[in-house]
Amino acid sequence: MCYCITVLVNVALILIIILDNQLHEPMYILLCAFCINALYGTAGFYPKFLWDLLSPVHAISYSGCLLQAQVLYSFACSDLSILALMAYDRYLAICRPLKYHSVMSVQSAIKLPCFFWLTSFFIVAVNIFLTSRLRLCSPYINRLFCVNLIIVSLACFPRDTFINGIVANVTIIIYIFHSVFIVWSYMYIIKRCIKSIENRAKFMQTCVPHLIALITFFLTVLIEIVNDRLGSKDLPQTLKNFIAVEVLVIPPLMNPLIYGFKLTKVKKRIIEFVTLKMKSI
Repeated sequence: MCYCITVLVNVALILIIILDNQLHEPMYILLCAFCINALYGTAGFYPKFLWDLLSPVHAISYSGCLLQAQVLYSFACSDLSILALMAYDRYLAICRPLKYHSVMSVQSAIKLPCFFWLTSFFIVAVNIFLTSRLRLCSPYINRLFCVNLIIVSLACFPRDTFINGIVANVTIIIYIFHSVFIVWSYMYIIKRCIKSIENRAKFMQTCVPHLIALITFFLTVLIEIVNDRLGSKDLPQTLKNFIAVEVLVIPPLMNPLIYGFKLTKVKKRIIEFVTLKMKSI
């Protein structure tokens, strides 16, 4: 049910943005890319998880495990990149309105998410390729899905994982810079909005959904990282499972609902569509 609702709300928001010409603006196009990425990420988790629920044997091939790790990690990295683009879009709209349309055009809003998605996919692929070279001494992963860090920890010879650690740390640094850029953008946005009533109204209408999505993403990822690095063996398995899957369940489900209810133009189109359907019935 959770997967069906996630697919439904994301597809609905994507179709509303694509089919309505009034929503063909950079902010909404980036939101569309955000929802498409959510569908990509959840497709790497839910089908296999649902299969495991119906199967007496919870197994996955090594190549399938690497593929799942590739999809889930590239989804998370792309999510952060798109959130950075959204923050930059709002920064230009509020702090540099005269330059907005020359810098953030519709074409840019289409090309930039594609570029960052391919970049994230490539960066993660390097990490997964290095992992695929390792000889593993155990076939067991105590997780509901494949995690690169845990696969690496199964290596027979820890010294062989040295290069994996370096590349993983470089990857983390790259996406820490994304996070710093997001914080920097919103610092300038908030500073500008404090001085203007008009900008405050624009902030409440368009930036609040982004901030909620950012906070949700950062909290779920932070909890997941802490659980991976410092996870206590004393925690109940049910709690560990919830912590593991929350980043794949909560943001993809909640973000379309938040944007749909908060962004005026999107909410208006949803109400018009529902009203039209009710009248036809």
